Parts: sequence; structure tokens; C-alpha cells
Amino acid sequence: MMDRRTIAFFVLSSLFFGGTFVAAKAGLAYFPPLTFVALRFDVAALVMLAYVAVTASREELRPRTRGDVVGILATGGLVIGLSNALLFVGQQYATSAVGAIVFSLNPILTPVFAAVLLSDERLSRRGTAGMVLGLLGVALVVSPDPANLLGGDAVGRAILFAGAVSAALGAVLIRRAGSTATLSSTVRIAWGLPIAAVLCHAFAWGAGESVGDVTWSADAVLALGYVSLVAGVLAYIAYFGLLEATSAIEANLIFYVVPVVSTLGGAALLGESIAPAAVLGFLTIFAGFAVLGSESIDLRARLPDGLLGGSGDEEPIAEEPRGFRSD
Repeated sequence: MMDRRTIAFFVLSSLFFGGTFVAAKAGLAYFPPLTFVALRFDVAALVMLAYVAVTASREELRPRTRGDVVGILATGGLVIGLSNALLFVGQQYATSAVGAIVFSLNPILTPVFAAVLLSDERLSRRGTAGMVLGLLGVALVVSPDPANLLGGDAVGRAILFAGAVSAALGAVLIRRAGSTATLSSTVRIAWGLPIAAVLCHAFAWGAGESVGDVTWSADAVLALGYVSLVAGVLAYIAYFGLLEATSAIEANLIFYVVPVVSTLGGAALLGESIAPAAVLGFLTIFAGFAVLGSESIDLRARLPDGLLGGSGDEEPIAEEPRGFRSD
């Protein structure tokens, strides 16, 4: 069951990442997409490196194991760099509703990689039912036009899907490396952000983009500030803290909440309307979480002794150690 710290990480990462879609939509009017992402991680990397330089010792900053190296590369290359580059590019060719649905496939993709790469993370039938309910709720929240979802630009959807795959695979690789890793999640982010920045600058250069193409304004600076500091620093601190505190499958359930936050944020800040089906979608997502959360409730501990046929003298079943290190 999640403790208060884990719940706080879940809520904060959902809120901060949810705002990314709103800020990105506003910022893409001023920035070329890959340049936008690259500048975002430039700023975030400088802030994080300054922070860990003050708060961590040299020994705490030094990668010492293969798990540390794998975690850094998965963080910077897959979860942060490649995933965001594909997200910002894909949003040019697809509606925000389609983009939200495609990225919400992340919790569905994560168990696929976990089944192959992790021996202790499997999705039960009840968990599968909960995830399906959550995905249905996302579809109701964003209320896509079926013609746009099934038709439209296939390239945009493919790019967004590749971004979701990158994020899911990276999260599972980080969990896999966790048993031998020694770096805290904050230090790993500080190592990963410069990698993400270099990767996105290389993509921007390859696409023929440059900083000279940016139209600077107060709104552009505000959008860049949000995606850099809130979504680029605080959100990743919360998300990777969550990833260390729970399983990769459970951590990536935030991508079911993100469209809810994006929808509400778009309505409040950008004047976007909320379809009536969105309210039903919110309730459906919460129902999916309730189904998933019910697996954490031990009915034998809730009911009187003997009601389930036991004598009450049985030895309690020890919880299997997770084998992962948190901050």
C-alpha cells in the first residue's frame, strides 16, 4: 500500500506533468519544437547541477556501479530526452486529444516491458481490468473526434506512440538497474538532464532548427520557465522518487491522471471547453484506480477471525522484500 510520501510524489508528478501539455501548447507558438525541448533541458540541467553541487558530497555524485550508469542513461536518454523530443514533435501533427490518448498508453506498455525485464512485477487480472478502466476514462476526458483518432496524420500518432514506448522502457530499465544502483534519484536526474539536453540539441540541429527561429515574448519566457523548472525539475524529482518508492507499473499510472490535469488546466488558462463526457471520464479513471488499489487491501485483516474459514492462529505471511533502494 502507498504511504503518504509515495502519494505525495504521485500527486505532485501528475500535477506538474499535466501542466506540461498546457505550457507546451502555448510555447509551440513561439519555439520550434526540438529547440523548445533542448532549451528546456538546458535550463533544467543548470538548476539541477547547481542544486546537487550544494546539497550532495562528491562521493554521492560519483556513479560507482553498472546500475548507476544504466540508470543515468535510461533517465537522460529515454525517459527525459527521447520521450520529450518525440512528444513535442508529435504534437505538431496530432490534436492534443489524440496526443493525450497515445501517451496514456504508457501504463499499458509498462507491464509489457516489466514482464520481460523484471521478475517481480506482473500485472494480475484485476490490475488489467483497472488499467483498462483508466484508459477508457482518459478517452472520455479528452473526448476525441473518432474521425481524427482513426484517420488524420498517421505520422503524428506514430511519433507520439514512440515517445510513450521510450518513457515506458526507460522506467522499467531504471527499476531493473535499481538493485545495484547507489545514486539517489535526484543525483541521477542531475546526470540525466545534460544528456537529454545534448540529445535534443542534436535532434534540433539535424532538423535544421536554431535558436534564431524563436520569437521571444513574455508568454514565451513564461512557457519556457514552466517546462524547464516545474515540469523539467520538480516533476522529475517527484516522478523518479515515485519510481523508486513503488513499481514501474504503479508509477506510470500518473499518465492516466495527466490528461485530467491538462484538460482542467486548458479550460482554466487557455479557455478550452470541457465536454460533458469528461466528467464521466474523471469518474471512470477513479474507478480504475479503485480496482487497482483494492489489490492492496487484505480482507483477512479486515474481517473477524474465522469468518473466512481460518482458525485465526495461522502465521502471517511475510511481505516479500522489494529489493529496491529509495532516496
